[in-house]
Order: sequence, then C-alpha cells, then structure tokens
Amino acid sequence: MPEEGPRAQRKGGVPDGLLLSVLALILGVTFMVWTATGVAALFAHGAWPGGVTFTSTPGALRHLVQHPGDIAGAWPDTPRDQLSGYGLFWGLFIGALMVLLVLAIFVAGTLTRWRLQRASRRASAHARAQERPAPSLDKQSPTRRSQQTPVEGPPRGRQPHRPHNQDFDRPYTPAIGDALSTDHGYGSRPGPGSDQPPGGRYTSPSPDHGTVHRPATAPPVAPVPAPSLADTTRAPLTAQGPAVPVLPSDRATGALSDPTADSFTGGAAHVSAQAPTPRSPVFLGPAETRAPLAVQALLDAEGPALVVTSDHTVWTETKDARAKLGPVLVYDPAHLCDTPARLHWSPTDGCTDRAVAAGRATALLAPVRPASRLDAVMADTAETLLRCFLHAAAVDGRALKHVHRWSQGNGVQDAVRILRTSPKAASGAAGELEAALTSYQERREIAQELTSRTLAALSSIHIREACTPNRTDTVTLESFVPEGGTLYMVGEAIEDPKSRPGAMPLLTALASSVVERGRRMAERSSSGRLDPPLTLVLDDVAAVAPLPQLPELLADGPALGLPTLALLRSQEQARARWPHYELPL
Repeated sequence: MPEEGPRAQRKGGVPDGLLLSVLALILGVTFMVWTATGVAALFAHGAWPGGVTFTSTPGALRHLVQHPGDIAGAWPDTPRDQLSGYGLFWGLFIGALMVLLVLAIFVAGTLTRWRLQRASRRASAHARAQERPAPSLDKQSPTRRSQQTPVEGPPRGRQPHRPHNQDFDRPYTPAIGDALSTDHGYGSRPGPGSDQPPGGRYTSPSPDHGTVHRPATAPPVAPVPAPSLADTTRAPLTAQGPAVPVLPSDRATGALSDPTADSFTGGAAHVSAQAPTPRSPVFLGPAETRAPLAVQALLDAEGPALVVTSDHTVWTETKDARAKLGPVLVYDPAHLCDTPARLHWSPTDGCTDRAVAAGRATALLAPVRPASRLDAVMADTAETLLRCFLHAAAVDGRALKHVHRWSQGNGVQDAVRILRTSPKAASGAAGELEAALTSYQERREIAQELTSRTLAALSSIHIREACTPNRTDTVTLESFVPEGGTLYMVGEAIEDPKSRPGAMPLLTALASSVVERGRRMAERSSSGRLDPPLTLVLDDVAAVAPLPQLPELLADGPALGLPTLALLRSQEQARARWPHYELPL
C-alpha cells in the first residue's frame, strides 16, 4: 500500500542537496566579486580600496548585474580613484571562475575514476572468490570414494586438466624443467600399481578402455624441483621445433620420453637409451612458447635479474613477485607498458672514460652495423665518430640532443673543439675525430649515415625524454644489482633494424652497460663471480636488443654468475644478428 501521512505529503519537494548547492553558488559568486574588486584595485593602485567589505558585496553584485560597467556605482562608499576599471575587474573575475571550473571538473573526474577502480577491484575479487573450488561436504573418506567411483579419462587428443596456480593471477605456465608435466603426462612418475612405463605418458591398453580406477592407497610422491638455467640439458631440435626440456630425474636415468607421442592413444611410450648432452641456454620457438618460459625463469631467479622482452605481459605477470625481492625498474622508451614510473637513462652516462665510450658506441651501432666484412671500414669509421661524440658530450656535460645533432653532421666542430680544449678529454681523441671527418668522402658519408640512423629515434619526444635522466635515476640503476632488483627493458620487436632501428640501439646500449657492470662486479669479488647471480632473461633478444656480448655470455656467463637464457624466434634470426658467431643452439 502507498505510504500515507506527513511523509507522503512531503514527497516531491525541493531536495536538500539542491538548496545547499544554490546557497554555495551564491556565496561563492559573492566571494569572487569581493575578491576580484579588491585584487583589481590592488593591481591598479597598489592598495586595497577602502569601503570594499564582504558585507556590502551583495548590493554591489546586484548593481553589477544591472550595470556591468559601473564599478564605482556598485561600491558607493569607496572613492572612485581607489577602484580599477571594469575591464581589469571582469578579467580577474572570469579568470578565477575558469580556474574554479577546471578544478571542479578535475575533482569530479578523479572521484569518478577512483570509484570505478574500487568497483572494478571489488568485482575482480568477487570473481576470483567464485572461481575457487568450494570445500566438499561429503563425509565419505577419500579412500572409499577412490575405490568406488571410477575416474573418467580425458577424451582422446585433448590435454588433461592443469592445476590452477594460486600464487599469482595468471594462467598456469609450467617451469622450464617441469616439461609440461601433469598427472600421467610427460615426465610424470607412475604410482604403485600403475601399468604406465617409467618416464612415459599414460597410454590406454585398448581403444575402448575408457575408465581408470585409482589405487586405494598410494604413498606420497615427492615433487620434482624445477632445474635452474645451469641445470637444464640439451635435446636435439625436431621438425616441430625445439625439443621439450628434460627433467633432472630423466637425466639421471638417461631416458627421454617422446614429446610428440599422443598422451591418451594406444601404443607404448618411446624411451631412448641415449645419454643426454648438456643443454644450451638458447631456446627457439614462437612468442606463445617463449613468454611462459621467460616468466617462469624470472620467477625462479633468486637474485637480481635483467629482462629484455617485446611482450609487456612478462612485466605484468612478474612485477609483483619480483617487487618482494628488490626494486623493480622499467626502461620503456616506446611506452609499451602501462606505468608512469619509467627509468630514464642517457647513453652518455660514464662516457668520460674512453673505454666506456668505445663500448657504448659499439652497442649503439650493433643493430645497424653492416654484416659484410667488406663494409667493416665504414662501420669502424662510424664507430669512431660516435665514440668521439659521446666522449665529447660527457666531458663537457652536454645532453644527448647535442650528440644527436652531431650525428646528423651539424656543428661537429663543437665536438672537435671540446676534445681539443677540455682537460678531461682523452689524449688523441680530437685527432681521431678530425681524421674520421676528413677521411675519404664516400667512407665519411656512409659513416655519417650510419650514425644518423642509429640516433634517428631521438626525433620522437617520448624517446628523447626517456634519455633525459632525473637526479635519482643514475643511483637507482647502479644499486639495483646489489639490492636484488629487476630491470625490465621492453621494446618493439623489429626484424629489419638496418632501415628503421627505432629504440633498438638505446635498448642494446643499456643492456650492454648492465652486463658490463655485472662483469666488473664479478671480477672485483673475492670468488670471481656474482653471488647471488645476475640472471639474464633475454626474450626475443634478436629483435629487441641484439647484444654484441651474447656469444660470450652464453659461453662464460655461468662461471661469472651471469646465467643467461636467450629465447629466439628461429635459427635463421640468430644467424642474421650474429653472423660471425655460432650460437650453441
């Protein structure tokens, strides 16, 4: 029934909020008129006018509504010579009104966004709570249920159900050494009473054998730990791609299960008696295969880590877990990650040392350096130019934009003058730069074209801003390794950097700088290696940051405490980036 009485009669009146809003608007406009009158007179005559009080403002406001240009008539108690003109008054009033309007819109937008984010978090938490399996209320013992209830096997050609990873909100991804193991899957261990061969997959004895009864009692099976990068073994490449990594227990027995065999079809699992050989830390495969391996390798790393990737989901799925171990830094010049906290780094950092400048120039030119040995002279000339430009900018305190201008052939005499007159410049640097600038014309033009192409990305504002470090960026970058932090380097995957390198030279230079810093720290330590080690997870490294030191890292990195995992698309891609080296594929 409809509600009757005094409350029903009051329905449809003016809301209290509307009344309060109107009162607040009237008071606000009154305050702004009073303030604008006084401030305008203060600007015009240098003093607050007499007689301009807040209590007399309502009458002045009513007069200004009728006569906007009569400021003296609105304030009759104030001498005319103490008031300003109506232009200055209305300018200040409208300006203050616009400022308040912008602030009101900003506050309203911020509150709305905060409410939407809070509602989204609540909805996500509610969805995760609904996805969790409810506890069983059946009082029957598990042993009795396992004896009475047959378990239906999964359909043929379909993968078994994988367990849900409750540690992080991401799809389940197997560890590198887990080899995609599931119940009765590849690399699993059969329990007592099972007719499954050791090291193989579960196979049905006949096509119409559809159910499997679990044993009544089974001793607990100890979980197989995931091996580290140095623990993995090498398996030959197959027609379908790289072979699946081998479990440590398989290495101990010398048996390899056939990864191409169907898990739930007839036939015995193939077991090889060939002894395994050490696996190289290089994996070939598409992006769908590389990303889970990179994520798991990063989650397994106990110390600091350097991550190079073109997939921003690697950062999304691991940043929270890595933040528990140390600081998390993101160098993202192309703004592929949704984060405002990005690291800023300049390639001129540390280039007051001539050796550092030489290594930096080599790393910057690596993506665009010609692969042919016939063009080595032009490449060396370009490297000399870039090394001298970096050294000159560092000793004179110049920004990277000056190096960019010099690389385009503009104002190069400034670099020569700095190297000749600065007491911090290395001896002979000015002569090297002049010799390169006055060399054979064709060689000089090709070298300048290489240097210009290397730093062409600095024409973009966001990339140039990423190369302008803040006051704390240098200290943060130097301390993330001792503090056990993680440096994510995210860039666009570029298959043909010779024509359009983008930010690839900057990413390569920073990664090379971090590797060299780790190598020097290892050499200065008493054991000759980093402890804990600096894990290098290089996902799609050939298309993001082709490190010149990668062949040396794969050979000597583990001994220095620099275990390296390189994930590449194909063997041809590796040969195109490092044509003079044979990577251990």
